[in-house]
Amino acid sequence: MIKNTFGILFFALFSVTAIAQSKKTLEKQEEIKNLVWNENDPYRNVMEIPEHWKNESAVFLVKDIKYIYNRPGNSIEYTKIERDRIKLLDQAAVTEYSELKYTEGNVFYREMSRVTNTFYLGVKVIKPNGEVIEIDVNQESVSNNDEKKIAIPALEKGDIIDYYFYTNTIVGENDLYQYKVVENTIGDNYPIAKFEFLLETEDDFFINFNTYNGAPKLQQIVQPTKKDKKRAYSFKAENVERNDFPRWFFPLVELPSYKFQVLFARSGKYEKRAYAFIPEDVNTVKTNVSKEEIFNLYEDKFRPYGDLGDVERFLKKKNFATNEEKVKEVFYYIRHAYYTNYVEAFVMDESNIMYPFELYGKNPIIFNNEVDFVRFFTAFLKDNKIDYEIIIGTQRYNGDIKDLLLESNINFILKVNTEKPVYIEYFDPYATPNQISPLLENTNAYTLKVVDRKHIEDIETIKLPTSTYKENNSTEKTELSFTPDFSGISINRSFTYNGQTKIDEQKNLLMYYDYVYEDHAKYETEPILDRVRNKKDKEKYKKEYAALLQKLKDKQQEKIKERTAAEYNLKIENYSFSILKNGRFGKEDSFEYTEEFTMGNDLIKTAGKNYILDLGKFLVSQVDLSNKEKERTNNIYMSYPRSFNYQIVVNIPDGYTVSGLENLVGSVENETGGFISKASIEGNKLVVDIQKFYKHNYEPNSNWQKMVAFLEAASQFTQSKILLKKE
Repeated sequence: MIKNTFGILFFALFSVTAIAQSKKTLEKQEEIKNLVWNENDPYRNVMEIPEHWKNESAVFLVKDIKYIYNRPGNSIEYTKIERDRIKLLDQAAVTEYSELKYTEGNVFYREMSRVTNTFYLGVKVIKPNGEVIEIDVNQESVSNNDEKKIAIPALEKGDIIDYYFYTNTIVGENDLYQYKVVENTIGDNYPIAKFEFLLETEDDFFINFNTYNGAPKLQQIVQPTKKDKKRAYSFKAENVERNDFPRWFFPLVELPSYKFQVLFARSGKYEKRAYAFIPEDVNTVKTNVSKEEIFNLYEDKFRPYGDLGDVERFLKKKNFATNEEKVKEVFYYIRHAYYTNYVEAFVMDESNIMYPFELYGKNPIIFNNEVDFVRFFTAFLKDNKIDYEIIIGTQRYNGDIKDLLLESNINFILKVNTEKPVYIEYFDPYATPNQISPLLENTNAYTLKVVDRKHIEDIETIKLPTSTYKENNSTEKTELSFTPDFSGISINRSFTYNGQTKIDEQKNLLMYYDYVYEDHAKYETEPILDRVRNKKDKEKYKKEYAALLQKLKDKQQEKIKERTAAEYNLKIENYSFSILKNGRFGKEDSFEYTEEFTMGNDLIKTAGKNYILDLGKFLVSQVDLSNKEKERTNNIYMSYPRSFNYQIVVNIPDGYTVSGLENLVGSVENETGGFISKASIEGNKLVVDIQKFYKHNYEPNSNWQKMVAFLEAASQFTQSKILLKKE
């Protein structure tokens, strides 16, 4: 009875609290709504679009974005309000806006500091006759895990949908806090009649901000006073044309855009602790970063440091012909000793099989950031009297290094000055020396000159090396055999990836067990279960781990099977795959795997006693350009130059010959790339050899039609057919 009474009282108390919270939430929602949609809203009666956009799918009448940073009490607060008012002009736009998807914030803790996230959405529809229909977001939204969606009913051409997203984040007492960077284009998929941007801050908030590619410059519109420390900045744009954001495009490089970051530092001592490029004073907006500032920030940050005991023991019994060889082998050792050696432990921990880290001693070293790795590796270089430089670069989609504004856009590379220079980036399980990120290739960068392998004393501008389309090569061989009654096809495919082409494939296809045991054997380290000394515990963990491994392997195979089926857009059966080489020890070390499967007769058509095979469908994953894409106006930015070799081998059934080889032969090649196909009969096999290649990572728009020529040739090949003719 006592327990029951307590339960009733608790429920009643909880209900009162929940009602109070709900009421408070509704009041806050109403407050935000009145902040955005009020009597003074200058856009409340804006209904018409400029005449020259009447044939567009939709037009933003206004896109209004506000970022507000302030400090209530000892907390710091961030608010973003984004309001869009868009007129829908055709059915495609109506369909797109018939449903809005969004996520809500919640309450969580970060770094011992309470963080509260609040999110509100407001939506209303304005009919052409002026009728306003406000959507009840609380009633109409439907949850799907963390995502919510809300249907906007009865939308029609000519309607205006006016909506806002309100996000508020309050961080408890904090002396130094760096907000996430913001990097956006002004343009959108639809044209914008008016774009308005506002940024508000107050004391102790430092701003890095700039606009690019013809975007209006930021203007200060509110100056701080003795009584009110608020500062406000704004820029506006009108008649912003739409952009299609096509494939192979870096919007921030070409389109009007803006980038900024806000950092809070409570006092001068915290400003000095911030490893970031911040203005000299809080009233100055920083618009760029000079070479000298980069030098000053990193002069002391990269002093060599680390306990080299493990590395020295590794080197003790080794002899190397050159320093280049030594540097590469030490890199691979460090990659294992301080990274892949612990991968199993993280899996065990995340799977709640066991807490494993105590098995590695008191303070295991695990690298999880670039700076620690650079300091450790340079300590090895210093100890072995090997000269080096530290390169500061930024990836191509950020723009040129001379326009650098944000510290987070920096990548570090070590250039080790051995007999042949060795370039080393911070590793993942697949990283190898001399294979830097393709998005850093052929870019301008700064190099920090290191004297006596310790002191950074100068900074220079350099150009990073680039790879060629022949180095970045993949080879795919597809061999097919027919069932006796032509009811299905058995397929064996083999793949070889070299250079930059293997990086994404490794990440997509490999699991940790495809390389970690190889590393343990190579470096004579113990797999995690071998570290468990208690027999009873070991058997228990072994059984649970075996079940987990089987589950992961089944999931891996199913994932790759689904990927292959999607390439053909057909159902496949009897699937299996095998990793032959994981390609992790050298730029020239290829990643190789095979797969086997069967499919039905979807690609076989009967023609009397003969059969027609859609052979071109076995050249999968080709670019199929729409008419709209062929009229491209943007320049072309690709990740890296690359080449593809395909071979399709058809085992010709006994009693049949092949005709239609002329459909399989063609050649289109120009300064941008090419597509070349050849076909021949070799014994009882039809052998089709195909080359496709992109010569550069960038092409100006003036070369687009040249690219279209070989892309179209490849696409047309996929429609090729052959006739298997009964003798």
